[in-house]
Amino acid sequence: MPEYRGRFAPSPTGPLHQGSLVAALASWLDARAHGGHWLIRIEDLDPPREIPRAASDILATLQSFGMVSDEPVEWQSRRGELYSTAFSQLQAQGAVYGCACTRGQIEQALAAGSTSPVYPGTCRTGTGGRPVRAWRLRVPLGILEFDDRALGPSTQDIEREVGDFIVRRADGLWAYQLAVVVDDAAQRITDVVRGADLHDNTPRQIVLQRRLGLVTPRYLHVPVVVNARGEKLSKQTGAQALDTRDAVAELERASGYLRLPPIGASNVDGFLRAATRAWAERYAIGAASEPN
Repeated sequence: MPEYRGRFAPSPTGPLHQGSLVAALASWLDARAHGGHWLIRIEDLDPPREIPRAASDILATLQSFGMVSDEPVEWQSRRGELYSTAFSQLQAQGAVYGCACTRGQIEQALAAGSTSPVYPGTCRTGTGGRPVRAWRLRVPLGILEFDDRALGPSTQDIEREVGDFIVRRADGLWAYQLAVVVDDAAQRITDVVRGADLHDNTPRQIVLQRRLGLVTPRYLHVPVVVNARGEKLSKQTGAQALDTRDAVAELERASGYLRLPPIGASNVDGFLRAATRAWAERYAIGAASEPN
């Protein structure tokens, strides 16, 4: 196995909340339990959704919880050339095509009798002279299988369940799926640890990795924090910013979502050391590494 390299990749759309902390802590613990590197990547590819100073607040909050990137922080907004190169590679393969459909037109096509709730492939053979709005990847037929370290064997029929998905948006911005695949490869990420809400994104990313000749990392998806209505905790569902004044209590709550035993530490360093050992035991990862 190559040297372990993990990452946490928040979007600067608001302050970190308990759901964010669960994902950050899980990825940090897994990296430390393997004696590997933990990196931070700011996914700032969607300017209209970004909040001023959110990125710096995220980094400061993570530091207050004892989690600091082992290498300089990467910013997606500075990596456009990498995405453009990957897109050109997909174009050369004939793996992508221009799509002229608006959201409304897609909804109309589905309402008119499509047997699948996904994009019906209207522009696969051309746009009929209409201007291209977005670019989609031609997905393969058949079932894609992958193994998740927490959830076990997983499958998805991408064509039927997802359809040809967008890799470059109508507003010219790079889509998440393409950017995350290119970034993980460029940063030599060996293990992706993230929330279970992203589990069904994994097959799309594996397809892109294969198209681009990239190595597929191992995946581990952890429980998602929900509110009292069963909604994923987010800014849109009323998530509250983390209280950095009581970091140990916040970390203890996060570790509970990760199904770790109560830690009972009096400070952040003590918590992280004990939680690393607990994580290593839970996932049978040999001897746990002590945080630096």
